[in-house]
Amino acid sequence: MRTLVLLAACGCVSGVSVAAPTFLDGAYGNAEGCVYAKTGESSGADVFFLLNDEGITTATAYCQFEGTAGKTATGFTVRTQCDSEGEVGPKETVALDKSAKGYTIRFKDGTTWGPLSQCRR
Repeated sequence: MRTLVLLAACGCVSGVSVAAPTFLDGAYGNAEGCVYAKTGESSGADVFFLLNDEGITTATAYCQFEGTAGKTATGFTVRTQCDSEGEVGPKETVALDKSAKGYTIRFKDGTTWGPLSQCRR
């Protein structure tokens, strides 16, 4: 009986998820990304960017953030791993640089996305 209760308790605990700490002051994106942030619905647009505390979503890729974001003079750095059309890329640290226009995402290979403006709430 005790084993059954213990197994049931372990099953419940394993289903609990812990929210990642927030570091951004809301969602950032282009028009299509901000619509997705509000509604959860994608229009299927070819140009789609959304940046939030969980990661970066585009029309063809999702880059999930891992761990805690580090504060920099211009924004943050955070570990991520991108999945693009079924192919998983390497884990890397990206820079999220904030300016008056929003956040620009900078990858180690020189690729940049943005600036992405803050989505209206």
